[in-house]
Amino acid sequence: MTSIALFSYHPWTMIARIEGILDTIAEGSTLVRTQTGLSYEVLLPAYVVGRLGGSVGEKITLHTLYFIEGQAQGTTMTPRLAGFTSTEDRRFFELFTTCKGIGNRRALRSMTLETSQIATAIADRDVALLQSLPEIGKRTAETIIATLRGKVDAYVSATAYDGSEREAGSRGGDGPRSSQSAALSSMAREALEVLLQLGENRVQTMTWIDEVLRQDDPPRDTQDLITRAYYVKTGG
Repeated sequence: MTSIALFSYHPWTMIARIEGILDTIAEGSTLVRTQTGLSYEVLLPAYVVGRLGGSVGEKITLHTLYFIEGQAQGTTMTPRLAGFTSTEDRRFFELFTTCKGIGNRRALRSMTLETSQIATAIADRDVALLQSLPEIGKRTAETIIATLRGKVDAYVSATAYDGSEREAGSRGGDGPRSSQSAALSSMAREALEVLLQLGENRVQTMTWIDEVLRQDDPPRDTQDLITRAYYVKTGG
C-alpha cells in the first residue's frame, strides 16, 4: 500500500511582507489595504502601535510572521499575522517567544519598548526594567534573562541607530536613507557612547535620545543631542 502524506496549506504562510495603505489602527492591531483591494488584519507589538499612530492613510510596509492561535482549549484554530517594521524586529520577536510562558499574544502586548531596549535590558540583566513591561513579573523577567542572555547581542544598543530599515519599514519604502537620517543616526550612536561613559543607564539613555530625535527641530550636532537628552532626563 502506498503511503501519501497530506499537508495543510494556507496562503498566509507565504506572506512575509505586506505593503499597502494603513486603513485603521487600534489597540494591538491594524488593517492594511493592499493594491488588490484586500485588507489584512495584522497584530502589532505595543510599541509599533504607538509608532504608526500618525500614519493612517499612508503607505506602510510591515514584515510579517504567520502563526496559528488556539482558542477554547484548542478546539478553534485561527490563523494570525503579526507585523513588524523591520526584519530585525521580527527575528527578535521569534527569539523572545522561545522563552517559557511567553506566547505570541503575550509577547505582542508586553513589547511596549523598542526591540533594542528590551534586548539591552536582557544583556544588562535589568530585571526591574523587564518587570516593568506589561504581563512580565519578576519570575518571568528572570526566566527571560536566563534563556536569552548571550543570544541578544545583535539587537542591543550598538545596532539601535544603525541602518535605515527601521525608519523605512514604518513609512513604506526600502530606498536609501536620506543624508539627514544618516547624520542623525551617526549623532545618536556617538551621543549614546558618550552618555554610557558618563555612567548613564543604557536603556534609559536610548529612551531620552529617541525622544529628542522625534522632535520637529533636529539636533545640530552630537553635543546638542546630549544636551537635549539631559533636558529630557530632568523632565524638561
